[in-house]
Amino acid sequence: MNLVYERCCGLDIHQKTIAACRITPGPDGTAQKEIKSFQTMTDDVLALGKWLSEGGVTHVAMESTGIYWQPIYNLLEDQFTLLLVNARHVKAVPGRKTDIRDCEWLADLLQHGLLKASFVPNREQRELRQLTRYRTTLADTRSAEVKRLQKTLEASNIKLRSVASDILGKSGREMLNELSNGTTDAAKLANLAKGTLRNKIPELQRALDGRFGAHQRFMVAEHLAQIDALEAQIERFDQEVATRTEPFKEELAKLDQMPGFGIRAAENVVAEIGVDMTRFPTAHHLASWARLCPGSNESAGKQRSAPTGRGNPWLRRTLVQTAHAAGHTKSYFGAQYRRLRRRRGAQKATIAVSHSQLVTVYHLLRVPGAHFTDLGPDYFDEHDRTALEHRHVNALEKLGYNVQLQPRAA
Repeated sequence: MNLVYERCCGLDIHQKTIAACRITPGPDGTAQKEIKSFQTMTDDVLALGKWLSEGGVTHVAMESTGIYWQPIYNLLEDQFTLLLVNARHVKAVPGRKTDIRDCEWLADLLQHGLLKASFVPNREQRELRQLTRYRTTLADTRSAEVKRLQKTLEASNIKLRSVASDILGKSGREMLNELSNGTTDAAKLANLAKGTLRNKIPELQRALDGRFGAHQRFMVAEHLAQIDALEAQIERFDQEVATRTEPFKEELAKLDQMPGFGIRAAENVVAEIGVDMTRFPTAHHLASWARLCPGSNESAGKQRSAPTGRGNPWLRRTLVQTAHAAGHTKSYFGAQYRRLRRRRGAQKATIAVSHSQLVTVYHLLRVPGAHFTDLGPDYFDEHDRTALEHRHVNALEKLGYNVQLQPRAA
């Protein structure tokens, strides 16, 4: 095979050690391999970079295993062209496996141009990703804490959740604060209701008449304190993310116009894919990278069902949430969701809408001055009126009617 890179290196990275195989031309022009091990401390990684520079290395390949590649990538990205590759794509033949063989195998593949680099954004976007992903984790933690609070209330026979849709709303929060402070009078607690919840005061009195003792007061107070701390932390992350995404205010405003999207979902999407869509030749390349398109499984001329595969789990999660929200709106995405749900089920309909949303995101970010225009909830009906008429006529005929369509006079 032809050599693509004469001076390259493969790295097998672990928590404490790095095995490096450097390939350079020998005195007779043939490839010469040098294998060396380094520690993962900062000065050791810098020594690795110096060793690679001495050999004139231009390209370095490493596997994307765990998080151990990240500090190495951060320290070497300004010196070399780095290729982060999927470990599943570079598995060697099973047998005698060692760290030395792994780095040597990576170097051999890289030398002949047989590695496909994964998409790694620049440092600013990687930092933004860390912020948005941890903010999502904090939101999950808050949701889990709210569920624990509900369990504590249920165990003490406080049925507030059965009457109020949001126990942490303004009314519910005041009731919980009074409960944790020692108030047990159900009538007094129910009288704290505000707005339309005051119409349910008799039901609230029954729901708040439980067995709430000192243990429950302590537990509820701790739950509320933990929820407050998490909400304050999430607010700080919101402010930091807003500061980091200030240069992308126009792009975020475009995405915020889409049904099912909010500013937080727009920030998450921008953090995962960026705003420069030139790195993806088409919208279908982006959907394939995110694994929000049908899998491919063809054999003997027959197409078989295949899963979508594993892509970016954070992007997929955000788009599934926005697709589910858009599915309950009167919009093109809502019509698409309801149309597919009848035939294929809710899960496949959600993934299909996620794909459509990601394609829309691509064009909004790729085309300068583009703005979102909803095709409307009647798009599919107007697109093929004949099929719509045929479907309704068949449905009525199955019920025993003779149907004859006649256009209405203008």
